[in-house]
Amino acid sequence: MVFTFNLGFPRMGANRKLKRLVENFWSGKVDENTLITDAKKLREEHWLLQKNAGLDHIPSNDFSFYDQVVDHSYAFGVIPARYKNLNPGLETYFAMCRGLQKPGIDVAACKMKKWFNTNYHYIVPEFEPNQQFTLNSTKVIDEYKEAKALGIQTHPVILGPVSYLMLGKPTKDAPQGFKPIQLLDRLLSLYEELLSKLVSAGVTWIQIDEPCLVLDLPSTIKNEYVSAYNALTKVSPQLKILIATYFERIGTNLDFITDTPINAIHIDLIRAPDQLESILRRLPAKVSLSLGLVNGRNIWKTNLEVALAKAQKAIDVLGSECVFIAPSCSLLHSPHSIQSEKKIDNEILNWLSFAVEKIKKIVIISKALNNSVQSVQTELEANRKSIQSHRESARTQNPTVQQKMKALGPDMFRRKFPFHERQLSQRKKLSLPLFPTTTVGSLPQTKDIRTIRAKFKKGEINQTQYDNFIKREIEKCVHFQEEIGIDVLVHGEFERNDMVEFFGENLQGYVFSGNGWVQSYGSRCTKPPIIFGDISRPNPMTVEIIKYAQSLTDKPMKGMLTGPITMLQWSFVRDDQPRKDTAFQLALAIREEVHDLEAAGISVIQIDEPAICEGLPLRKEDWNVYLNWAVDAFLLSSTGVDCSTQIHTHMCYSDFNDIIEAIRCLDADVITIENSRSDLKLLNAFEEHEYTAEIGPGLYDIHSPRVPTKEELKVRLHAIFKYIPKNLIWANPDCGLKTREWPEVEAALKNMTDVAKEFRAIEANC
Repeated sequence: MVFTFNLGFPRMGANRKLKRLVENFWSGKVDENTLITDAKKLREEHWLLQKNAGLDHIPSNDFSFYDQVVDHSYAFGVIPARYKNLNPGLETYFAMCRGLQKPGIDVAACKMKKWFNTNYHYIVPEFEPNQQFTLNSTKVIDEYKEAKALGIQTHPVILGPVSYLMLGKPTKDAPQGFKPIQLLDRLLSLYEELLSKLVSAGVTWIQIDEPCLVLDLPSTIKNEYVSAYNALTKVSPQLKILIATYFERIGTNLDFITDTPINAIHIDLIRAPDQLESILRRLPAKVSLSLGLVNGRNIWKTNLEVALAKAQKAIDVLGSECVFIAPSCSLLHSPHSIQSEKKIDNEILNWLSFAVEKIKKIVIISKALNNSVQSVQTELEANRKSIQSHRESARTQNPTVQQKMKALGPDMFRRKFPFHERQLSQRKKLSLPLFPTTTVGSLPQTKDIRTIRAKFKKGEINQTQYDNFIKREIEKCVHFQEEIGIDVLVHGEFERNDMVEFFGENLQGYVFSGNGWVQSYGSRCTKPPIIFGDISRPNPMTVEIIKYAQSLTDKPMKGMLTGPITMLQWSFVRDDQPRKDTAFQLALAIREEVHDLEAAGISVIQIDEPAICEGLPLRKEDWNVYLNWAVDAFLLSSTGVDCSTQIHTHMCYSDFNDIIEAIRCLDADVITIENSRSDLKLLNAFEEHEYTAEIGPGLYDIHSPRVPTKEELKVRLHAIFKYIPKNLIWANPDCGLKTREWPEVEAALKNMTDVAKEFRAIEANC
């Protein structure tokens, strides 16, 4: 018989229980004992939910207070030296994630990076050449025992040794040429010790995630995988190892592990559906195959007929005893359940499936294969009708949008003037100083703002009361920015709950969940809007509020928009047309907004694209196709403006060396990037490729509550001079300040503007 297998379950819980628990701990509202106790209750709830749904293989150690990679680093003693004087346990753990600033202590957080091509972030491990690994935590064993005490036999999930090392980086003082993978032999002895302890605790299956197996890897890495899994499979004959891959095809990297005596491998058949036949031809005898048939990263119902056909193909080759039915990846990237959804109408809700529902679909597939199709005929018929309803619904099509798409012409994808002409015109119009200061957009969303927004949505206050409150918040933030001397102001985005959701609410073709939350990093959750049909903009979205903000100041006020690729990446996207088409529809809507802002007298317009790098395919041979239409989507949204209108964009952490030509082709006048946690390495690309537009490398990390000192800001700005000409540099934080508190924001921005003024004075006297 086939078995059901889950790779991971969302940690936050229904109604974001974990978010509130962790944030209450950070703020001192609950103590460590309450944090630990309530987290245990949440884990138990999730294990029982999966057991009662009928899953055969349930994961443990997929829970985390922040993210699974920093858990792994802490467990293996990979704790950078700057944290050695902190209290062991949660103080050290959270300092690695968020930094720590208190009397006598001021340490920065570790670098944060996107988890492959998702909007989830992980804390990057830092490795020394003489790294000493120690088993510093028994978390993985403890959580296995917790589940076992409930009568649930779980399979622990750990990050594989090769991927773990490849996802890390050398410490600052590591010698040139050192690569963390050189530490593999030293690390393996700790893995063997951990697996032995798990076996002693009663573990029979373990899931070892090796997501790097879907990347372009050199042939030399094969030896590392062979060495690792030859060692780990010898720990105990009682222990069975499943290697999990996801997000892309494994391709020829399958050869790296088929020479080892592993027991099973998981593949993603949603992101890489065409890899099944090749793997079935090459999989060694007696190695089981876990089929990722249910989409772990989107919310549309699985077509059960299609999934059953793929599963049957695997069974015909391998036999049912060697086939597992699973989601494509961990369900961490899915919302919890549709059961609490009240905002979505029944027609569209019938098309959707969140994590709890996805588990049920996995069980239905296995029952159809093990018992008979007839045993689940009612469920299959309901699924068939739902899929057909989605495919045939007139709500997904808009003839006007389709006509606009057909009318696209080449002039809509290029700026009217070259950059050097635009730069002269913009400098004349804006009269900005050297090292102009700005922020990336959002300012703190206080409890008062969230409360007023909630009252407005519940109908407890009317539109006029809400608008007046927002205007007062804008007025306060404009006066604050003027007072400290920021040069290009923002309105604070207080009317926006989220940079994607806000625009989605003002566009047709979107629908919104009430509780469709997914984790982004730490306690930070987003509620991605759902694109179900053609996108159009019925009315201007930001023009009136930006005009109001501009009326309060003589300084330039930025119009703040979210770009088409970020709207695409951070939404749950329709799966019935190419993503390129949806991106272009979004771009057309944003283009209309850009032109209306310019007509309203707004001379600086920022179109954020923090997700453009996130959308890169994991295999480089697929990059050009994506980058071509992604760049075209940005150009479609931003072109057509006057020479003197300055177009900004913002991007998050990425290896810009790989896509610098695409960034250049965006033809933005100013780009701001997250930079502070990267030790300036991201700027190498802009120096080496002689990037000539203006750029604002983030001077400090907004993901941490610590306030940067003037001295460290001076050091960072001075270091940037090595990479970028002084007349092209802007001074700004890493990213938006929505999640921070006003006291830290006021202090940090004051330090930043003071440093910019000081450097201007130095240059003026040279």
